[in-house]
Amino acid sequence: MPKEARPSTGEQAKQHALAQLRQAILRGDMAPAQRLVENELAELFGVTRASVRAALIELESEGLVERIRNRGSRVRVVTVEEAVAITECRMALEGLCAAKAAIAATDDQLAELADLGRAMTKAVADGEPITYSELNHEVHARVRQFSGQEVAVGLLERLNAQLVRHRFQLALRPGRPQQSLSEHLTMIEAITARDPQAAEAAVRAHLSSVIDALRD
Repeated sequence: MPKEARPSTGEQAKQHALAQLRQAILRGDMAPAQRLVENELAELFGVTRASVRAALIELESEGLVERIRNRGSRVRVVTVEEAVAITECRMALEGLCAAKAAIAATDDQLAELADLGRAMTKAVADGEPITYSELNHEVHARVRQFSGQEVAVGLLERLNAQLVRHRFQLALRPGRPQQSLSEHLTMIEAITARDPQAAEAAVRAHLSSVIDALRD
């Protein structure tokens, strides 16, 4: 897309820089602790330094970027201890969403979850951990969406964004996708059976297993 088709200043420019930066961090294109130089980013995205700075401030509030006194900004490093603490918070919020989804989801939405479960099973059988990790993320996103619990969804989106690096590392660990698959299938089965208590328990058991894996 030619640069002239995109404003270099103002709110649209900030939103463009914000979207590009967020995506690069979440994809892992920008590594933890990598310096984020405003001049370089402004040139890369075709916007002003002010637009980049505004985007960095917003990403700092989301927990993806940290500003170091007199040294500018960098991609925030999430330690294992912090990843565990975030996952403990996810337990309560995602358990709530699963219980709500078991009650509120439509039959078509439940069928969609079942389809995702089958796709996850195939990804593990085919030895495709990255595909499995993406489907894993999708299942959790769908459960949140189907729950209708918008406050929990907003909180979880911020929490989960900080765990991307750890999520991919776990997905690549030998044997982890197989263990994770059975946990997800139990969760999907409980939701599709419209059993809110079992759905919440399945999510908590799965995330407890994630915490064990993070600490391992």
